[in-house]
Amino acid sequence: MPLTDAQRKHLEQRLLEERARVVDALQRYEQESGVEPRDADGDLSAMPLHMADVGTDNMQRELDASLASRESSELSEIDEALRRLYHEPETYGRCERTGADIPYARLEIIPWARTCDGDSAP
Repeated sequence: MPLTDAQRKHLEQRLLEERARVVDALQRYEQESGVEPRDADGDLSAMPLHMADVGTDNMQRELDASLASRESSELSEIDEALRRLYHEPETYGRCERTGADIPYARLEIIPWARTCDGDSAP
């Protein structure tokens, strides 16, 4: 069943909220990545107390970078969903693989979904 105008408006609002959340997370990462590692974790000196501290700091930076990469990818998906919603509304909410309507419950959870199931489109 195609989306109603009210459902489309609600999903547009969800996309805009999710976009704001992701942009905020990316801005926080950018601000925090400019902080010296010893300042970020509260160390008082540049000399680590133990080699494990260096490993922990490196692991945390890699994790943060990985999360930022995932958020960037999600932002691209959200922007693409908004583009479809505004410029090709007949394609928003339709599975890119099968052409079937994406269930509203799925769009409510992941408003940028492009397929009916959890797999991404080819």
